[in-house]
Amino acid sequence: MKVQTLKNDFLQLTTLDYGAINQELLVTDRHGDPVNCVVGFKDPEAYLADHRSLGACVGRFAGRISGSHLSIEDTTYPIHSENGVHLHGGKTGLGRRTFRLKEINQGSNPYVTYEYISPHLEEGYPGEVKVLVTYQLLGKTLRILHEATTDRPTIVNLTNHSYFRLDGESTPDHLQLQVFSEERLETREDLVPTGKLLPVQGTEYDFQRPRSLGTTRLDTPYAVDPGKDPKAIAWSPVSGIRLTVESNQPALVVFTPPDLPAICFETQKYPDAPNHASFPSCLLRPGETYRNESFFRFDLLP
Repeated sequence: MKVQTLKNDFLQLTTLDYGAINQELLVTDRHGDPVNCVVGFKDPEAYLADHRSLGACVGRFAGRISGSHLSIEDTTYPIHSENGVHLHGGKTGLGRRTFRLKEINQGSNPYVTYEYISPHLEEGYPGEVKVLVTYQLLGKTLRILHEATTDRPTIVNLTNHSYFRLDGESTPDHLQLQVFSEERLETREDLVPTGKLLPVQGTEYDFQRPRSLGTTRLDTPYAVDPGKDPKAIAWSPVSGIRLTVESNQPALVVFTPPDLPAICFETQKYPDAPNHASFPSCLLRPGETYRNESFFRFDLLP
């Protein structure tokens, strides 16, 4: 595996070509100490056995698709599923592929771009799809751009699966969280959307006003306005580090794993969109460019 590091006056980012992984993100806390704000492995080879998609580019379709096939423009394609659910692009999704280093620039706004060509019918998905993942440091902001083009109609839904850890505490219970969403996607017991949107007001999923996470554990797709930012804000009263999430995507999956003191903000299209005509389309045709542009802004509480 090849490692690339970007650095400016505020952030230091380490990435891998394997899975286009965000391995380490150093942010200075209120005490002047660097804090690694993502969960990861020091040894890059450890990612080969990882099943959490730590810091990885997830796709070709992030999240869940119900069933074991896709229907795209009257053609059916078999896809891998376990217990009737296809997850994060299949058995060997993009997070388990080795990308090519396309470009790196160590200027005032440093960036690195990785490229992967996913062949036709890889993991069952039609079309040869060219995927570009760009990480860029803009002052105190990490910009992550996912782009894709195809040579035939297909579906695309990419995201970054970083597990953010804003301090060294052993649980995320004390984290303060605000999610700018009035509705969530209703999900079945296996976390596949039913097709309904439910109001969050007054429920355990209601973080419209900032509050501590407490013992609540989320694996929740929120419907958000792609034209309005921010999508979410989280901060640690311990380190003083605050994270603001912005994105051009219509959904934000907030995930707090039961066994890690971390929180994921997966900016993406609606999970299971191929099976719900009422959901925003995830179809990509030749001549079009898929674009997920997300910003993760760090600052310190006053």
